[in-house]
Amino acid sequence: MNIQATYLFISGPEIALILFIVVMVFGADKIPEIARGLGKGMRTLKDATNDIKHEISKSAEDHGIDTSITKGVDEELKKVKDELEEFTGSVRRKL
Repeated sequence: MNIQATYLFISGPEIALILFIVVMVFGADKIPEIARGLGKGMRTLKDATNDIKHEISKSAEDHGIDTSITKGVDEELKKVKDELEEFTGSVRRKL
């Protein structure tokens, strides 16, 4: 049985082809500039989502909404996520 790791359902040769096309279209000198722009955009998006989360939780606390229920659920989700990552990590090492 042949199992290959894929990222977003794209295999290695497909990623190589995409990178080759990017180099051909934009040129090697523009790739770092594009990567910086994408990184800044991702950081801005992450900051915006964190601000929205903060505003929602602050508004809930100001209005006296009990957030302890959601905190408990978040803790349980984090535990499950950590256990799943440990399991998948051991599976990845075996491959």
